Amino acid sequence: MLAIRLLERRGLDMVGLTFVSYFFNAEIPIKMSQQLNVPLRVADISLEHLDMVKQPHYGYGKNMNPCLDCHLMMLRRAKQIMTEEGFDFVATGEVLGERPFSQNLTALNLLEKESGLTGYLLRPLSAKLLPSTIAEQKGLVNREKLLDISGRSRQRQIALALEWGISKYPTPAGGCCLTDPGFSGRFKELLAHWLKASGDDIQLLKYGRIFWQDNVLLVVGRNQEENNFLNGIAKIGDILVEAETTPGPTVLIRGASSSKAELLLEYAKNLIYQYIKKEHHSSGIKIITRFL
Repeated sequence: MLAIRLLERRGLDMVGLTFVSYFFNAEIPIKMSQQLNVPLRVADISLEHLDMVKQPHYGYGKNMNPCLDCHLMMLRRAKQIMTEEGFDFVATGEVLGERPFSQNLTALNLLEKESGLTGYLLRPLSAKLLPSTIAEQKGLVNREKLLDISGRSRQRQIALALEWGISKYPTPAGGCCLTDPGFSGRFKELLAHWLKASGDDIQLLKYGRIFWQDNVLLVVGRNQEENNFLNGIAKIGDILVEAETTPGPTVLIRGASSSKAELLLEYAKNLIYQYIKKEHHSSGIKIITRFL
C-alpha cells in the first residue's frame, strides 16, 4: 500500500496485481485496492502453486511456507504481464531486511535475477539502499524521492501510513495459512499420507478436527457451520457419518477402501459419541451413513 501511494505521489499510473491459491485469497488486497482507488487484477495460481509447495526449490521458512519460491512465481507472472502489455516496470512493497529469510539482500537479488526482472524490479521503500533500476535511469522515477527503509521495525511504515491517509492496513502475517503453525502441521501430515493431495483435500484441513487411520482421513465438524461445510465439500468416494436427530458433529471420511469401510464407520461413530453432549446419550443416538 505504501509503495503504491509513494509512486502515485510521483505521478505514475499503476495497476495492482495480486494472487489467489489454495492457501491464500484476495480478500485483503481487494479491500486495499478499494481504499487506494487503484485498479486490481487477481491471478489464480492454485494448481501451479500447489505443485511448487509440495517440493519448493528453495525450501520452507519457519513452517511450511516456501516464501522465496512463492514470491518468484508471482514475479514471473508479473514479468509476463509487463512484457505482453507494455508496462514500464514492476514495483513491490518489499523492505530490505524486514523478513530475514525472504527479504535479505541475497534473497532480493536472487528474486530479481531468477524472475527475469533484472533492472525492471523497483522496491520503492528501500530503493536508495539497492542498485538503481532502469526506471530510475530513464527518469520515470526520481531516485531522490524514493525511500531507504530497512530492518524489521515497521515504525517508519506506520508513520507514513498515517501521514498519507492510509487508515486500515493488513497485519504483517499477510493472510497465508502456510505461515500458521497449526495449519502447517496438518498440511505436512497430509503430504506424508497423500503426496498427490488435491486442492479439495487441502480445503478440508481448514475446518474441523483431523484424524488419520492409516492413510484414511477423517474430519470431524466442530459446529453447524463446519458440518455444513463438510456436507458441501464431500465428493464421490467420500463417506459422511452423522447423528440423525441429535445435535452433534458430522464426520467426513476420505480415502477409505471397501475392505476398511466397516472398521472406519465404527471409528467414526465413536468420534460422534465422544463429541455429542452427555445429556443426549440417554435418549439414544441414531447414526446415519451416506456413501457418495
